[in-house]
Amino acid sequence: MPLAVYILGLAVFALGTSEFMLSGILPAIADDMDVTIPQAGLLISAFGLGMVVGAPLLAVATLRLPRRTTLIALISVFGLGQVAGALAPTYAVLFASRVVSALACAGFWAVGAAVAIGLVPVTQRARAMAVMIGGLSIANVLGVPAGAFLGDGLGWRAAFWAVGVASAIALVGVVTLIPRIPLPAQRPQPRRELSIYRDSQVWLSITVTALAAGGVFCAFSYLSPLLTDVAGLAEGWVPTVLALFGVGALVGTTVGGRVADAHLFGVLLSGIAASTVFLMALALLGGSAVAAVVLSFLLGFSAFYTAPALNARMFNVAGAAPTLAGATTTAAFNLGNTGGPWLGGAVIDAGLGYPATAWAGAAMTVTAIGATAVSLRLHRSTSKVIASSVLKDVKDPKDPNDPKDPKDLKDPKDPKNLNSPPQSAPSASAAPPR
Repeated sequence: MPLAVYILGLAVFALGTSEFMLSGILPAIADDMDVTIPQAGLLISAFGLGMVVGAPLLAVATLRLPRRTTLIALISVFGLGQVAGALAPTYAVLFASRVVSALACAGFWAVGAAVAIGLVPVTQRARAMAVMIGGLSIANVLGVPAGAFLGDGLGWRAAFWAVGVASAIALVGVVTLIPRIPLPAQRPQPRRELSIYRDSQVWLSITVTALAAGGVFCAFSYLSPLLTDVAGLAEGWVPTVLALFGVGALVGTTVGGRVADAHLFGVLLSGIAASTVFLMALALLGGSAVAAVVLSFLLGFSAFYTAPALNARMFNVAGAAPTLAGATTTAAFNLGNTGGPWLGGAVIDAGLGYPATAWAGAAMTVTAIGATAVSLRLHRSTSKVIASSVLKDVKDPKDPNDPKDPKDLKDPKDPKNLNSPPQSAPSASAAPPR
């Protein structure tokens, strides 16, 4: 793996800490801002919504800008957004700072993913994305629990200041270690890149990613109150349990990244099915502290086990537009990160309790399994059509009219074959299946 890919993973650590740390400081924010926990949970949805809008928008807007310069600008804006959040005097200002931070985060993910994919061979795409997503996993292992620890000891604003410092460190890494990437000889054409949205497989990938992510984060966003109010754990245990979720995420990303290149659909189906089982178990056994802790680890594993495959799948079906492919994956993940917490908040407001968020999440992941099955069926059908087309292009060796030797194509009156028509290019139908 090129060093630049690891630097991108380091930057993602700061982005991921900010994105997910609210799950550990949600009650503190609600108390300080005088809002309900579901209202505070909308801050998570605000970040996700900013990512959904910002990823494709900034990807198209920066298509013709130098990649390194774009990354520097985006991580700088993100860091300033953390400072604004730390100083926010009202809920509205904090909400706005989350949206601005999310826009910058989305752009960095989209451009960074395209850079990472472009630095490695096609056969290592999932592993490259696993390195970037590894930064997100480490954020869950270290950053999110640290944010909860700071929030518990020094107030929730301290967590925002800490992410601001991490963003500054990431900025130094990008400036000093990301190489200058020359613009392509042919200028990117936004209209051509936007054509990927005509492909039904792209929309299926968006659906699967959004539902798989949303299902897990429907419950994870309210994990802190579930642990304290339902499982009966002391608040001091929350950072430890969040760290366990992160450890599971790191292990899942590592395993999934190594397996997904060879067994992409197998990883998707098994990982999403596992998330469904764990969510249902959390809904049923959430009152047990031991079960809640163990299931937090398992949910982290299953959620991030599928992440490299979800990313690689989008790049496979939208390979003609790598920047928009990365942006679309980012938007899809955060569509789930927006819809999941919103659905969880609606369930809580309906008086169904915190365990019901896991039932709602399981409903989303079951739907994701169905969408994955449809995508697999279409993939197999397309592969059969392509294989059939390739076979038609292969000449029959038993056919006397089918020349087997290039010498047979030569005109005896033209021994050097100077007047013979050029052979046709390989059939486009022989392109590898997506």
